[in-house]
This record gives sequence, C-alpha cells and structure tokens, in this order.
Amino acid sequence: MKISIVSKDGVSYLLPFILITTCFALWGFANDITNPMVKAFSKIFRMSVTDGTLVQVAFYGGYFAMAFPAAMFIRKYTYKAGVLLGLGLYALGALAFFPAKLTGNYYPFLLAYFIMTCGLSFLETSCNPYILSMGSEETATRRLNLAQAFNPIGSLLGMYVAMNFIQNKLHPLDTAERAQLSHAEFEAIRDYDLSVLIAPYLIIGVVILVMLLVIRSTPMPRNSDTSKSIDFIPTLKRIFSKRHYKYGVVAQFFYVGAQIMCWTFIIQYGTHLFTSQGMEEQAAEVLSQKYNIIAMVIFCVSRFICTFILKYVKPGRLLMVLAVAALVLTAGVIFCVESVWGMYCLVGVSACMSLMFPTIYGIALKGMGDDAKFGAAGLIMAILGGSVLPPVQAAIIDCKELFGMPAVNVSFILPFICFVVIVIYGYHMRRAV
Repeated sequence: MKISIVSKDGVSYLLPFILITTCFALWGFANDITNPMVKAFSKIFRMSVTDGTLVQVAFYGGYFAMAFPAAMFIRKYTYKAGVLLGLGLYALGALAFFPAKLTGNYYPFLLAYFIMTCGLSFLETSCNPYILSMGSEETATRRLNLAQAFNPIGSLLGMYVAMNFIQNKLHPLDTAERAQLSHAEFEAIRDYDLSVLIAPYLIIGVVILVMLLVIRSTPMPRNSDTSKSIDFIPTLKRIFSKRHYKYGVVAQFFYVGAQIMCWTFIIQYGTHLFTSQGMEEQAAEVLSQKYNIIAMVIFCVSRFICTFILKYVKPGRLLMVLAVAALVLTAGVIFCVESVWGMYCLVGVSACMSLMFPTIYGIALKGMGDDAKFGAAGLIMAILGGSVLPPVQAAIIDCKELFGMPAVNVSFILPFICFVVIVIYGYHMRRAV
C-alpha cells in the first residue's frame, strides 16, 4: 500500500486509517456470524424459513432506521463521535443476547439484533465517508475499496465462528426429529442450543468495548467536520438531484439484497443438495457453511484484485462487467438442479460481488463534499434491501417445489433480478467516473 493513498496535503492518516479499517472487519464479523443464524433459529425454535428470516429483517432494519439520525449526529458532532456511538450500540446489542437467552423466547433476540445494527448503521454511516476523506478525491474509490477489503476478513472470522462454535455444537437432532419432541424435551434442547449460540456474541461485545476505548484515546482527523448546521430538506433535495447518487441508492438496495440472499440461502441451497444425495441434515448444513467460507475467501481475494484493477479501469465499467458475470453464474445456480455445479456457481458469484458495495458507494458520493454525510446515510439506508428481499426468497423456498424444480433453485431468480439492476447502473456510469 502506498502512503499517498492515505495522505492529504502532506499529512499522513495511516494510523486513523488502520483503526477505522478495523471497524470494517468488526461489522463484517457481525454480518456473517448472523447469516447462518436464520437456519439456526429456525431449527432451535421449530419455525419456518420465513419466520427465521425475521433475524435479517431486524438486523438490516436497524441499518435503515438509524442511518439518517446517524448522519445528523455526525453532522452536528464529528465522524469520530459517530464511530464511538456506533461501537457502543454494537456492544450493547451483542451483550443483550444474555438477557434474551434467559427469556427463552425468539423475539428478544430480534430486539438485540436491532440494537446491534443501529450501532452498525452509525459505524457505516461514519466510517465509509471518513475513509473517503482521508486523502485526495482522485484516490477515494480505491481507498474505500482497500478499507472494504478488510470487511470480508471479519466476515470470514464470523463464518468460521458460526460453523465451529455454533452450528457444530448445536444439538444434533434435525428439524423433523425436533418437531416430535415433547414440550419439556423441546425446552431443554432449546436452552442448551441458546447457551451455545450466545457465547460468541458475548465475547465480541467485550472486544467491541475494548476497541471503543482504543479509538476514544487516539487523536483522529476532523476531515470535512467543519459544518455543524443540519439543513435536512435542502440537503436531501441537493443530493437527490444528482443522477449518479439517486440511482446509486437504488443499485445499492438491490446489491445488498443480492449479497444477503446469496450468503444466507447458500445454507438452504446446500442442505437441499446434499441431503438429496443421502447426507444427514446437520452434516449438510456444516458442509454448506464450508462452501460459504470458501465463497468469502474468494470474495476477500477478489476485492484486493479489484482494488488493483481500479488503477487502470474506470469503476463503472468494471462494475458492469462483474455484474454481467454474476448474472451468468446466478443462472447456473437456478438451472443446475441437484448438481454440485450449482453450488460452484453460487460460490463463484462472490468473486463478482466483491467490488460492488464500495464501488457503488464511491461512484454515488463522488463530488459530494460535506453533503457526503447525508449522502452516506441514504446509501446505508439502502442496506434495507438485505431486510426486504430475503423474506421474499424464503417464502419461495418454503414452497418446496415450483415449476417442476426445487423451490430453493427457483428462488435465486431474485438475486438474478438484482444483478440486472446493477448491470444497468454500471452501464450508465461506465464513462461518468
């Protein structure tokens, strides 16, 4: 990494860049320890896939609810203050898993997820534009891609913890067997499984508190923190008058929906595939999570590669090319029925997705100046796509079979449509930036 990427007017922002980039890994951990929990909660509480996706509704709903309040907060105070408040809410939500477990009920966990992601919303609304401001505008998209490259490292850790310290340690009874349990037997197994599930969340809550103290005691730059006025409506009118921004919000909504669907329902896709080949349900779930980890490794490596390629190719053009590749692979996921090649295609989609979030983000905020604080909020609110679209896919999966095909295969028509939207955005932005 060249220091020039993280310097401006002769001032180096290397240490602040490292600390804020660490936050990218921390929210990556939260995102990807959570995706497998849709299946885990469905099993623990004997619910449908659709009910299980309330985890994603609560999780990504927090992003939506808190994005503009976060923007107003950092406009009035500083990016650093936004980061600190975000870390505090993240820790509070994670630690709230303990009282949620004591209730033995599903819904307090949803509240804990919501609080946690209100914190993540503050973090993303603060950290993304903060990174953009830590250097020249010419290198802003590359700088954000570099910082975002550490997000999947946290995601990989989250997936690893989910597989080895949650999924592998849950009671081995499968969904069908749990349905036959008496009420007392169900409660005993539920309480055991919830004790397993909450442990990693309590540990990460403590880690987040330590990180909060480190950033609190470190001097941080005040880039773009000069304006304290909150001209909410005029600012919204100004930023949404910019074509590259308003369509960027739409593209981001569909991108996040596609990402969450591909990473959440790889478990259902793999479980259906491998159980159809005679594997037991828990073993199929664990094997599917291994494929999910491989997908995240590919995602991580691809992001570093794409960051390098952006030195030579315009962001919009590269975004369009990768979205087209994602379309082809998603078609393979749909039509490779009960074939491991469908799983290979689903893993390959992650290589295409690696560039998308930070590149859409960077294109949309280009030239925003201090308006980037509110512009960032709109893009973080677009993460609502991860709350709205997965339940629709889950409802399709619950149909079991559609058009003579497994419903889990048919359900990937939704990510396919999402990538169509991103192709269109990349096409229109291929020369603009």
